[in-house]
Amino acid sequence: MVNIFVFNFDCMKAVVQRVKRAKVAVDGDIIGEIGFGLLVLIGIKEGDNNETIRWMSNKLVNLRIFPDDDDKMNLSVSDVGGGILVISNFTVYGDVNKGFRPNFMAAAAPEISEPIYNELLNYLRNNYNLKIEAGKFGAMMEIELVNDGPVTIVIVND
Repeated sequence: MVNIFVFNFDCMKAVVQRVKRAKVAVDGDIIGEIGFGLLVLIGIKEGDNNETIRWMSNKLVNLRIFPDDDDKMNLSVSDVGGGILVISNFTVYGDVNKGFRPNFMAAAAPEISEPIYNELLNYLRNNYNLKIEAGKFGAMMEIELVNDGPVTIVIVND
């Protein structure tokens, strides 16, 4: 008898940009702003939980994408004293493998995503000595940034 186990690890996905500065506005009002640091567009899947939040938080805070004295990407946002601007963005799960209109079925529904997004923000704010700013869940937002590099990394825990 053969046992076949398939593990489908649902996980949040982050598009991380190293920035010189970034801000987010809703209805013309700036609600979050950082200087040097990371702009994180976060997508949440059903099945994400406290373990996923801890894993992603650790990855974001310790990701070594800032230059050291030898201009090597060897320092984290924590090392350089930067900030993190986190924006909830279900469209990072847009699938365009079939056709031209993105399919967002992989993204968790808002009633699942919003509490996880808020818990991610709380975890970052309570466990790291960094400036953590955020967008507004579900809102139409205007995001301005000056990408540094450019350096853009996609993080998926799968």
